[in-house]
Amino acid sequence: MFGNKPGKDNGKTSVMPSPTSHALNSLVQDTQVQGDIRSKSDIRIDGKLQGSLHCEAKLIIGATGKVEGKVQCKNAVIEGKFEGELQVTELLTMKETANVQGTISYGKLVVQPGAVLIGDIHMGSNKTLGNGPKAIKKPHEATSQQKTT
Repeated sequence: MFGNKPGKDNGKTSVMPSPTSHALNSLVQDTQVQGDIRSKSDIRIDGKLQGSLHCEAKLIIGATGKVEGKVQCKNAVIEGKFEGELQVTELLTMKETANVQGTISYGKLVVQPGAVLIGDIHMGSNKTLGNGPKAIKKPHEATSQQKTT
């Protein structure tokens, strides 16, 4: 059918994408997931995720997407809502419809006008996340005693 002869693969050896091809996971609108997700490729969320996400590539939270929890990723583009702990090792891009609240760590940051960003914000490696400023110890005050004769 459609010009293919039976028994011939027409140069196609596999229906699965090769490891070097670009893959995109997608959580579509009106889909809700509770739990932990790990991904080596990009992931787009237009539904709702409650839990943790470890992505070794790019996270995209679409305009209808909402993520609540802990996220670690290489790059992120946020158009929807995020609440929790976000660690982006390279570039965090917040579009004008983004609403991000929580503890945020990033390598570089792009915020478009209209985006909302509320919380503890840290530039630099994710090692700094969660480490507050160190207390500064005051030196002991010297007291002088005078002898009267």
